[in-house]
Amino acid sequence: MKTVIAAGSAVAGLMLALPAFSAPAAPWVADLGDGRYRNPVLHADYADPDAIRVGDMYYLVSSSFNNAPGLPLLQSSDLVNWELVGHALPALPPAPVFAVPQPGKGVWAPALRHHAGKFWIFYPDPDFGVYVMTAERFAGPWSAPHLLLPGKGIIDPAPLWDDDGRAWLVHGWARSRSGINNILTLRSMNADASALLDTRGKDIIKGDLLPGYHTIEGPKLYKANGYYYVFAPAGGVEQGWQSVFRSRGIEGPYEDRIVMARGTSAINGPHQGAWVDGADGKDWFLHFQDRGAYGRVVHLQPMRWRDGWPVIGAEVGQSGVGEPVESYDKPAGKDRGILAPPTGDEFASPRLGLQWQWNANPAKGWHALDARRGHLRLYAQPAAGSARMAPSLLTQKFPAPAFTVDTKLEPHGARLRRAGLVVLGVQYAWLGLRQSGGVTQLALARCERPALACEEQVEALPVAVKGPVYLRARVDEGALVQFSYSLDGVAYTPAGAPFQAVAGRWVGAQVGLMSLAAEGTPDRQSYIDVDYFRVGR
Repeated sequence: MKTVIAAGSAVAGLMLALPAFSAPAAPWVADLGDGRYRNPVLHADYADPDAIRVGDMYYLVSSSFNNAPGLPLLQSSDLVNWELVGHALPALPPAPVFAVPQPGKGVWAPALRHHAGKFWIFYPDPDFGVYVMTAERFAGPWSAPHLLLPGKGIIDPAPLWDDDGRAWLVHGWARSRSGINNILTLRSMNADASALLDTRGKDIIKGDLLPGYHTIEGPKLYKANGYYYVFAPAGGVEQGWQSVFRSRGIEGPYEDRIVMARGTSAINGPHQGAWVDGADGKDWFLHFQDRGAYGRVVHLQPMRWRDGWPVIGAEVGQSGVGEPVESYDKPAGKDRGILAPPTGDEFASPRLGLQWQWNANPAKGWHALDARRGHLRLYAQPAAGSARMAPSLLTQKFPAPAFTVDTKLEPHGARLRRAGLVVLGVQYAWLGLRQSGGVTQLALARCERPALACEEQVEALPVAVKGPVYLRARVDEGALVQFSYSLDGVAYTPAGAPFQAVAGRWVGAQVGLMSLAAEGTPDRQSYIDVDYFRVGR
């Protein structure tokens, strides 16, 4: 059963003949429907968020590491209901490097700004440097990345165009590449961000000189109230806090204050994010929380000012230190209804849903949406060993604490070796089809050693497959995954014991599809046809 496309869609006339299907409700909705919201506002791995307001709309970008397309673009009218409108980076540079999976590398924490009538994204690759992209419209198209600052270990950039016409860039350091840590550096740059004007810059914040500080990172640079402010988390992703530094001069000296910490809340390590000025004059702060297998989910906190310092979240007494809130009154904004990033896909459109990302830069010929009406055709790509290192895995983020995924697929071709529904992390598991000796069987495979080339432990299931197969993954709170299968789409049989999903390298667990062949050249005669990929509560 397929979705009927709404009238006015580019493909409405093509799909009206298909039976109607009601899509499952979004697995996570932050809007409580009574004028309040609950955190996280995005219960998915939109790590290292930066956000701005332009007019009456809010815009957000996040890191995406080795997944392609990269740099997801989200927009909202109220900071609570977010829609995914595209990606700024179709493929990661340098293209030859990211033609194969590079776990934990690629696009780290970006900065988003609107200046001189256009949008700007500054993003770091810890192995190559800081890139800059621009666009007239937030949804794109975006310019090709320009390498503004080459170098290893330069991360978390944030620009500021000052009132006097000068432009600046602040950034952090990754010890793993540079040997430098716990320092924030300021550099002067051209107003068009085409080049830097100094060779080393000035270290304006040194965490080693501050009692109790370590791992200062993720800076965001602002000017307000006669001060320059650097919002920066410290103390580590899982257990740290949010600090703010301020100075009358951009080069310092800076004084510091912790403005938000976990306190008595259940929100561990409230980490880096963005100060956003609301259209109604109120201030807000978006930040992430590391939730392990669920990734770095996004929270929204109220923010107010006292004596020139921000207080974020619910203040504890008169300390000036806030704690994250679990729920709060929604920001004022245009009511555009309940919105959330997409999850399921009926494959009724000429393009994949925006939620899908590949495990590396995609290559032509990996998939087709016009080979069979209403289906995704995934051509079997050569891959030996660990599926985790297969470039052609097609995945999306875990969208909620608990959810289900249902898919229906049909195998074709003699060279199809492994195909099915995969849950991907440093450890992974998949349920699907294994072909050997001309026989296609159902199999459950696990790779539970955290190594790139771990050997899959395969359990053959007593089912021979000669047609479509229905696969299901139920993810319960705590990211425990129970796979099951069916040959008729009605009666499902559990497959093996539950699998504990875990995070990947700097990313949350992902769920998606795989279609792999034996080594050699793809013959395009071996593939799976996927009827749907449905995600529900």
